Amino acid sequence: MAAAQAFVASGAKVVALGNRPEDEKTASKLLGDQGKVLTSDATQTGSADLAIQTAVETFGTLDGLYHVAGGSGRKFGDGTLAEVSKEGWEKTLELNLTSVMLSNQAAIQWFIKHKKAGAILNLGSVLGTNPSPKYFGTIAYATAKAGLIGMSKAAAAYHSADNIRVNVLAPGLVDSPMSRRASDNEEIQYFIKSKQALDGGRNGGTDDLVGAALYFLSDSSKFTTGQVLNVCGGWEFNDGQILMQ
Repeated sequence: MAAAQAFVASGAKVVALGNRPEDEKTASKLLGDQGKVLTSDATQTGSADLAIQTAVETFGTLDGLYHVAGGSGRKFGDGTLAEVSKEGWEKTLELNLTSVMLSNQAAIQWFIKHKKAGAILNLGSVLGTNPSPKYFGTIAYATAKAGLIGMSKAAAAYHSADNIRVNVLAPGLVDSPMSRRASDNEEIQYFIKSKQALDGGRNGGTDDLVGAALYFLSDSSKFTTGQVLNVCGGWEFNDGQILMQ
């Protein structure tokens, strides 16, 4: 919701899609007349089409898509390659990769049909390129985020002639409901202090991603496609210190 609010504050009109009906009214108040909030499941066919149709009917057109939906598959059985269950693998890929394919496909189909330039930004993870096995060893999640990068780059290459841009934001550990396991763990937070060493060593915040998202979804990036920007406080360059018990 931080990104949606930032987009509205910059003058954009936004249709936001979430999967919790109880949040719809609160989110709608935050966006005001410049935003509309829908409840739907991003892993289901037709969810993105509904959002796009709503954007066109409410605000007249579609200019860009920011795909944020994703999450941990631990509760389904994601783990190391030796431990991951088939259900954990499939559910995690559905949530973090299939959902992206569905939303990106719907947006690209709309842009092509209407002969319109457009921008797509997908939220990945630094784990897609820089694994961290001690505390973040979920193989299906890392695979999905790596696949998201491959898909985004392939789509960027294929559709650059259509003037459709596709880019990726790859954060490190960011404060969110999904990251509570790590954020509430003293040992992992000790690791993060040196792994994400910028700004005193800390978890990222949603505000850390907003500026980059605005760039990729605005005309400021009109000559940029197929790029992956790590917003991770230095994750890929630092080893991270392990707390010795």
